[in-house]
Amino acid sequence: MSDTTKCFGAVRCGRCAEFARRARRRWWAGQLAHVASAQDGVVSRRQLAALGVPRWEITSALRGERWARPGPQTIAIHTGPPSAQALWWSAIFEIGGDAALDGSTALRAAGLSGFDDVLHVSVPKSWHPRRARGVVVHETRRRKPDDLEEIGLPRTRPPVAAVRAALWARSDRQAATILAMSVQQGLTTAEAIAEAFATVRRDRRRRFIATILPDLAKGAQSIGELDFAQLCRDYGLPEPDRQTRRRGPDGTWYLDTDWTRYDAVVEIEGVHHLGADQALSDASRQNELTIGHSRVLRIPVIGLRVAPDHYMSQVARLLRSAGWPG
Repeated sequence: MSDTTKCFGAVRCGRCAEFARRARRRWWAGQLAHVASAQDGVVSRRQLAALGVPRWEITSALRGERWARPGPQTIAIHTGPPSAQALWWSAIFEIGGDAALDGSTALRAAGLSGFDDVLHVSVPKSWHPRRARGVVVHETRRRKPDDLEEIGLPRTRPPVAAVRAALWARSDRQAATILAMSVQQGLTTAEAIAEAFATVRRDRRRRFIATILPDLAKGAQSIGELDFAQLCRDYGLPEPDRQTRRRGPDGTWYLDTDWTRYDAVVEIEGVHHLGADQALSDASRQNELTIGHSRVLRIPVIGLRVAPDHYMSQVARLLRSAGWPG
């Protein structure tokens, strides 16, 4: 009797059993590659179980150093160094449940550059998350279903993440910086941030953020002539001349804050000044003013909100260096 004939019985022959095992392995290996490629090479143990990957296969791959284990709940199907995206996925797997990247980490996942911070993950209030090394877990009552991106890496939407990042920041200065960078880099808008912030009822930094939002809503382009003049009065400095005209090689400039008597200029700069085109224009204008022997200070508008003592002290020193007797 042939092997094929034997397989019509209740007990399959060894050849067919091996064929079925290899077919199952090809299936889950293909599915695993697909899942891992979408998660930058890492998967959770739960995902492996759902795909039908036998435990002995996992143990064998780990012992053979074909796979690696970044955490108790995470398996990397390679042994190279993990990317930032892989670390984010691993944090989600390790914390478990409804964990999602939040705050500055969610902003980085959305494309924020130039801002380093610890890894932040949020979970709903009263959830009992697992802990993971290097991950700060926040339990929040503010989590709503539409706070999260619908597909891909679980993370809060940029306006929500920006508000949370500001609330969790180490200082007011850092809070203002992260809000300004989120708008300047095009991750969200001031209006969307204000809408997300409206859900915050109580927080120690709520009042401070409320003072920053109008600057963002106006494009944070200027603290305003009257506002800066009031600061000068508050700090015992002479008020600047307003809307003075300077002639440059490229045309006429109008300076909002200029002390003509002392040939001193303060440029109040909003987040739009961080853009490449505006930065080039600002540099050219400052160079021309310097060539013309003007003394020039450049102060970020957010800086005046966060650290007025520091920047107004610089204004006073500028005026003294220019001959002001105060």
